[in-house]
Amino acid sequence: MAREEVLRSIKDAEIAATETLSDAKKEANSIISQARQKASEILISGRSESESNAQGLISKARESAGSEADIVSSDGQIAQKSIHDSGMKNRQKAEKVVIDAFRN
Repeated sequence: MAREEVLRSIKDAEIAATETLSDAKKEANSIISQARQKASEILISGRSESESNAQGLISKARESAGSEADIVSSDGQIAQKSIHDSGMKNRQKAEKVVIDAFRN
């Protein structure tokens, strides 16, 4: 080969290498961009699922607390009625004691 051909081949190889490098950089940027987008989608999906699960747990806790409150309220009403009934019985006895005290 003549010197000009060798230099031309070297120059062509440099140009081809530069183009290959440029294409590789573009491909790498594209891969990074796609990975970032996918990561963002996964993050958003995870947050959404987490919030949904949290709302489900809160709803279950509210239902459970409501049921427990109903039981406690019912027990309280029974106790209140018992105290009221007992008070009525004692009231009649107290009235009789007071009236009997005035008579004597």
